[in-house]
Amino acid sequence: MHALVAAADPPHVAIAEVPEPQPLPFEALVDARAFSLNRGEVKALAGATPGGVHGWDVAGVVAQAAADGSGPPAGTRVVGLKYPPGAWAQRAAIPTDALAALPDGVTFEQAATLPVAGMTALRAFEVCGLLLGKRVAVTGASGGVGRFAVQLAHLSGAHVTAVARHPEGLTELGADAVVPYLAPEGDGFDAILDGVGGPTLGAAIQRIAPAGTVVSYASTVSEPVEYPTRALFGQSPGAKVYGLLIFPELQRTRSATSDLTRLAGLIAAGRLRVDVSHTAGWRDAPRIVRALLDGEVRGKAVLTLD
Repeated sequence: MHALVAAADPPHVAIAEVPEPQPLPFEALVDARAFSLNRGEVKALAGATPGGVHGWDVAGVVAQAAADGSGPPAGTRVVGLKYPPGAWAQRAAIPTDALAALPDGVTFEQAATLPVAGMTALRAFEVCGLLLGKRVAVTGASGGVGRFAVQLAHLSGAHVTAVARHPEGLTELGADAVVPYLAPEGDGFDAILDGVGGPTLGAAIQRIAPAGTVVSYASTVSEPVEYPTRALFGQSPGAKVYGLLIFPELQRTRSATSDLTRLAGLIAAGRLRVDVSHTAGWRDAPRIVRALLDGEVRGKAVLTLD
């Protein structure tokens, strides 16, 4: 079969012939229809072993059910998460606890955006707790996780401030306010999701309210994080900074199936919108990878299999 593999030359991705996957008893074999690209996995391509199958997010159809009887039967439309990477192939073996059936009306392209980005936003707010009537800020709000986070916070009844250099469409997703950067001075927020790092994370720590939570889930800048120490323990007693990476989070808690089912259900009900700014056939992967690395993607980028 063919797959997208790590390559030595920039942008470090190519289509190559690879062996067929051999599912373990708790894995279903999925015929892929669409992949989603995430900034973290794309940046990791440069350091990956050339020839290795890459990718985390996949949507497709179960070709062979898991031998242990778990998970959906053959023929089911599904979305899944593959970690360690290996989803960007014509077929992938996906653990059934990282697989969910898709409702009618949810496309493969929509579903493929959910595993890493959608679950990161969902799990981040579960760390923060009840959001009803609270003030929430989302940095990097124009990205894949950020756009899901704005919508989920709005659906939870929060007052949402979206922080983004590219504000297009964020008000329509439920943001009550859109600002280009997070200033270190101002009213406190009960929850802040940060996907930028550096000075933005430093500002978030200075803006968190007492007993509030800052969730740091990504870093797009290399600058150090700085803040006056008293801004945290003095101004915001009981506040915490929580580091969230979706893969150890899943290992530490429950399976991904329930999260993916909830997110897909929100899409089917018309309550959650997927913003895909770049869609292409998987043979056009080098161009889409470059666009993601160059910051041209707003929301998500999806590759489909022809």
